[in-house]
Amino acid sequence: MKSLADIYSHLPDAPSEKTLERVDYEARHWSSPIKGPLKPGTEEHKKAVAQMFRDTFNPYKPSVIDWPELDPETLHRITSLPIWDIAVQTEGKARLRMAAYAAMIDDPDMKDALSRNAWEENRHKEVLSKLVEAYKIPMAPEPPYVEPKDTEWAYLVTGFSECVDSFFAFGLFALAERAGLFPMELIETFEPVMQEECRHILLFANWLAWHRATMPFWKRPWFELRVIGVWMFLAYERMGLARSIDDNGEEHTQDNNFTVTGAKDMTNIDIKVPELMQLCLDENDRRFAGYDPRLLRPTTTPAIARAIIKGAKFWGCLKNKFCPVKSVA
Repeated sequence: MKSLADIYSHLPDAPSEKTLERVDYEARHWSSPIKGPLKPGTEEHKKAVAQMFRDTFNPYKPSVIDWPELDPETLHRITSLPIWDIAVQTEGKARLRMAAYAAMIDDPDMKDALSRNAWEENRHKEVLSKLVEAYKIPMAPEPPYVEPKDTEWAYLVTGFSECVDSFFAFGLFALAERAGLFPMELIETFEPVMQEECRHILLFANWLAWHRATMPFWKRPWFELRVIGVWMFLAYERMGLARSIDDNGEEHTQDNNFTVTGAKDMTNIDIKVPELMQLCLDENDRRFAGYDPRLLRPTTTPAIARAIIKGAKFWGCLKNKFCPVKSVA
């Protein structure tokens, strides 16, 4: 496997517009040349997943991103979002956790894919760090990043977290673009990062299916209990707020659940929860549309969103039935 450090050192500083368009297309569209079904646990499925992640790599370089100048109102809107400490630290933890888990894997194809995933998480952290620096966003000191004691648990928490957060981020990102509260240059700057998150959760969903299919049957019950435990942990985590203190002694309240509750901060459009869920579903489908349909997609969060939409419709029907609108004489 080629060194990931070597990959980064050869990224172009100023690719042409034609190159950017080609790379962007290739990062969003991929089909395996392998014929027939790609059943999890088979050599064909595993190799297709690893090849997808290699072939769809987008070689953008955080150090040369040209951050647009913002007017005072937009700058305040950006700097006041309650996410920056958590965002930077989450990417730092994700890189470490994925790299640690990749080191445990014996299979060379999956080791390569997860190692590349870890490298891209570090690049996300660089992008966010450059944004924080460019717009002088006050930050709390970063805690030390320590390798997890329970590597599998940490990797599962990170993977499922990304599946949840990316799903809602897709909708919020589209909402922000429609509202026009952020300059298009900033939207375009973050677009490759958003699509990269789509690739990350596509990889995680297929790794999960491969891991389940290839593990000894006697390990499966304990693993499924751990998965349930992860979902319970994530539900608990997103019920609270994280607080940190910066170098000036000021407290920063960070919203762990921003990807679900952040519509009011991203747009001046009045949007109801079912409408936001539908937007997230539409954007989720759009971002995955270019990848081989034989690869698995994350299903749990979209299923929850559909249930919320159906529940809202059912509640609306009950409301109209038992609380009919009075006609005006």
